[in-house]
Amino acid sequence: MPETSLRIEISDPTSNDAKWCLEQYFDELDKRFEGGFDPSQSISANARELILPAGVMLVAYLSNEPVGCGALKFHNDGIAELKRMWVSPNVRGRGVGKKLLQALEDSARKAGAKIIHLETNKSLVEAKELYRRAGYQEVKPFNSEPYANHWFEKKL
Repeated sequence: MPETSLRIEISDPTSNDAKWCLEQYFDELDKRFEGGFDPSQSISANARELILPAGVMLVAYLSNEPVGCGALKFHNDGIAELKRMWVSPNVRGRGVGKKLLQALEDSARKAGAKIIHLETNKSLVEAKELYRRAGYQEVKPFNSEPYANHWFEKKL
């Protein structure tokens, strides 16, 4: 993948591209999670929470097509909460997730965050590996996310 073909932009979470990515994300989780996935049962990451200054939503584009997304919720204690990270299966293994995660970390730093927290499910093997390679450390649970089996943090 040529460097110039990947573009990552701040997006309105209600935009068509962001909504499409989130629909793909929810659909994949529903298929992969034991017992399925219901976003209404998960810790919230609604549109209001993903717009500056409360948070930020990023969408990754390859050849002007949306291929991934990720979001952050900013908290007053210097913690950014990573939410809704997804990369299309069609482009996995091409560095999109790594670059998207780096862009999210840059956004967290710009917002003054000192730590990023995230949680993930045991079935998301690729995500766990991405986070570990990016320097995230597994920690004790810091929330009650019903779909989480692993909690991670990274000091920025």
